[in-house]
Amino acid sequence: MGDLIYLYGLIPTEEEALQQLFPSLTGFDGKRKLYTILIDNVTAVVCELDSDDYSEEAIKDKIDSDMEWLQEKALHHHETVAALYKCFTIIPLKFCTIYKNEESLQQTIQSNVSQIEETLSMLQGNEEWNVKIYSDDKELKKQISENNSAIEAKKKEISELPRGRQFFEKKKIDKLTQDELENEKNRVCEQVHEKLKEHSLHAAIKKNWSKDVTGLKENMAWNSVFLLPISSVENFLKEIKRFEQELGGTGWRFEATGPWPAYHFSSFSSK
Repeated sequence: MGDLIYLYGLIPTEEEALQQLFPSLTGFDGKRKLYTILIDNVTAVVCELDSDDYSEEAIKDKIDSDMEWLQEKALHHHETVAALYKCFTIIPLKFCTIYKNEESLQQTIQSNVSQIEETLSMLQGNEEWNVKIYSDDKELKKQISENNSAIEAKKKEISELPRGRQFFEKKKIDKLTQDELENEKNRVCEQVHEKLKEHSLHAAIKKNWSKDVTGLKENMAWNSVFLLPISSVENFLKEIKRFEQELGGTGWRFEATGPWPAYHFSSFSSK
């Protein structure tokens, strides 16, 4: 059997041509080097893989049974795409995007070439940034319990009830406090997101990570990504700093990271 083709990303051919020396990067197997395949205005950045060692079945078995291998290879993919991103406008491909041969890859690119060229054009001069918002729910719940008018009214109502009924009614306060907490978290996060969107070309909301993933005591209340013109990045970060100054110390924390390869705004990467 012939070699397989591992695809890291797609870059504009004109940018690759301007690069005097293509970066010397080691491929997925840790042995062979990356190279390029030119397909008109689009250039694919790839490496070759042995078809016996990296068949679909072999990779699935590794992913299912060898966490160390998976972490090592996922980190390799991320770091390689990040290195290419420093040199080129790039459509980054998902981890383990593999083709049977060069012909199969070329056919896929040629059948999607208009979309690819449009995406590369859209990405030029823009950066992807991630914003995570964390909440100290214990602190926020304390503030809500002390300052929320609906909860205050409920407390007053309960205080006037016979002692036997107060116990059960206090349970309702706990639920009301939790509901108000979620409402407040959504209100603040949506307000921040909408304000940050004003600086971006595109924005998307991602799934929050659990504490098991983050390893933090705080809850992740919001997770979003933005595609920003480079000229807007400074004001975008200033906006986040303003929210930190306004809300910092009241149970909120903001984390902005970037720039990243535009995984979330590269339509070809989902194919």
